[in-house]
Amino acid sequence: MEIIYGTSNKNKVEAMRKILSENNIKAELYTLKDIGFNQEIIEDGKTFEENSNIKAIAIKKFCKENGINNKIIITDDAGLCIDKLNGEPGVYSARYAGENATQFQILDKVLNKMKKYENNEDRKCTFVCVLTAILPNEEKIIARGECKGIIAKKMGTLGGLTYTPIFIPEGFEKPLSDLDEKTYETTHNHRDLAVKSLVKELKERRIE
Repeated sequence: MEIIYGTSNKNKVEAMRKILSENNIKAELYTLKDIGFNQEIIEDGKTFEENSNIKAIAIKKFCKENGINNKIIITDDAGLCIDKLNGEPGVYSARYAGENATQFQILDKVLNKMKKYENNEDRKCTFVCVLTAILPNEEKIIARGECKGIIAKKMGTLGGLTYTPIFIPEGFEKPLSDLDEKTYETTHNHRDLAVKSLVKELKERRIE
């Protein structure tokens, strides 16, 4: 199996490779850089599903135009949805504080908006990841993963994925970014859940 994963994020690529291996799927993984894709994709969808689909279609078009065949294309869109903020940042998670905002600026904006909510019940949120896969026969598979938690009252260790320093998953008292590596790996997270759901679909179609 050959997969084009629509990302340039090394952490995402390694996570995908690990999950595929754990599920006994032998796959050659290619990134956008590997196939020479450097086009800007306008993600103007109103849902994670729409944005993930927009990316997948753009990459599929590029592959057709460049003779790249018989590969599975997988794209994702993910973000943090906060109940009391009517689902914000949602699909705008990556640019919530502006196009070139730093991780600190983005998290600072969220924490300021959440200041008036003191109890955990009012700080509930969900990490969401939606994957779109386009198979060589043009069939499309959509998989969704969600991880529930609450918004921390102050930032944890910065770095890694944008919102992990303020996301405390259910059953824990620390943000994801402050959990040790082993605990972090064994904690269900939105992207892992989405990938596992996708892998299940691929296996059911006997695509291995």
